[in-house]
Amino acid sequence: MKHVLAVPALVALLTACTVGPDYHRPDAPVPDSWKEAAGKWKVAEPKDQLSRGKWWEVFGDPGLSALEEQLDVSNQTIAQAEAQYRASGAIVRGARAAYYPTVTTSPAAIRGQGAQGKASTSGTSAPTATTYGLPFDASWQLDLFGGIRRNVEAGLAGEQAAGANLEAVRLSMQTQLASLWFLLKGLDAGQQLLASNVEGYQKALELTTNRYRQGVVSGVDVAQAKTQLETTRAQLTDLGIARAQQEHAIAVLIGKAPQGFTLPPIPLTVNPPAIPLGLPSGLVEMRPDVAAAERRMAAANAQVGVATAAFFPSLTLTGSAGYQASSLTDFFSLPNRFWSLGPAFLATLFDGGRLRAVKAQTVASYDATVAAYRATVLGALQEVEDNLVALRLLEVESAQQAEAVTAAEKALSIAKNRYNVGVTTYLEVVTAQIVALSAEKSAVEIATRRMTASVGLVRALGGGWRAEEAPPPASADAGLAARAGASR
Repeated sequence: MKHVLAVPALVALLTACTVGPDYHRPDAPVPDSWKEAAGKWKVAEPKDQLSRGKWWEVFGDPGLSALEEQLDVSNQTIAQAEAQYRASGAIVRGARAAYYPTVTTSPAAIRGQGAQGKASTSGTSAPTATTYGLPFDASWQLDLFGGIRRNVEAGLAGEQAAGANLEAVRLSMQTQLASLWFLLKGLDAGQQLLASNVEGYQKALELTTNRYRQGVVSGVDVAQAKTQLETTRAQLTDLGIARAQQEHAIAVLIGKAPQGFTLPPIPLTVNPPAIPLGLPSGLVEMRPDVAAAERRMAAANAQVGVATAAFFPSLTLTGSAGYQASSLTDFFSLPNRFWSLGPAFLATLFDGGRLRAVKAQTVASYDATVAAYRATVLGALQEVEDNLVALRLLEVESAQQAEAVTAAEKALSIAKNRYNVGVTTYLEVVTAQIVALSAEKSAVEIATRRMTASVGLVRALGGGWRAEEAPPPASADAGLAARAGASR
């Protein structure tokens, strides 16, 4: 009895062994503070954090909020990432299936005769007979060295990476929509500006034409006024092309056909919100793409364990049982029963270095994911710094451009007065008009860039996402517990 009890105890002991490296997240180059914050941003308190899932509410724009709600439901890129996430979950369930025995059956009814060309002792052919069989076969590979556990571990990490990737895609689509929204508003502001100038240039042309008919000015002034008017009209038409394309892009993002989607002109309000800024060290937990890269690194580490376990022998328990007879009468009787049971060891004695090559490949793949993870962190830090410096300097540039607009409008007013009293030609007015319009267009472009930079900073900070929103790593414990229970 002691020897019999020692066998399952030994099996349980062996299945507790897991070879290969345990995962530890490598360090990433994260500084203590932001270079471009420059005292403008304070470290956000927990109550200052962006709203999880609905970060766009920080802009206080109902039109944007309505579009963002449609995006999450109908965007096809998000739907694709969601399907990939579900597929990764199925892969984990498939890997966990290896914890348990496989049982198959193959009922059969085979009719046949003896060997061809051979006669029975009576000189007649061998009789035709039917054999009925109902076998059940079972096999169970014991996870002696943790290869199955490492494979499940890799699958779980892959599922978590897919979940984080889904959130990264969702955030990317959301911020892309927000950027298109503010670009559209900038185009509307530009069209409004050009339309206002076209109206003013039309009146100026009428005034110049009347003065020409009175003999006060020459035809050159009329031609210059006409040129300025038509040039501005052409610019207004060109903006119409860009606006239509932006509108089409928004329609596709929210899963609608462009021909059935129209947005009315939207005024541009220049009021970038205060984006809560955390410490650089927190960025690792706030970016779904960083979390996805970290989980891919964990999956690659587990694959090293799978490759390591392949060096060790495997133990499979196999068994068969069932019934077999030449007649269905009393088919399930005791004499028709058969069974077999036994273990089988499989060990690789020589493979020409294939297993070593596979392990070297998995180690190299893991090293590549480490580099990719660190590159993702560095890229995230760069995105934050880029948008911080853009917002800080665009605010300064906006104030400077406002001064330029004021000066240009004053110069235009002086040029008009000089022309009206006959001191100068209309060329001076046209020049002043060009300068004033250029200054006003630059002001609109800067305002648009400030809003899109705010969206860029939200994206760089993860859009209110947190690492704990990914599938919990604790789900691995359930898999290991199930394996341990099945082993015993």
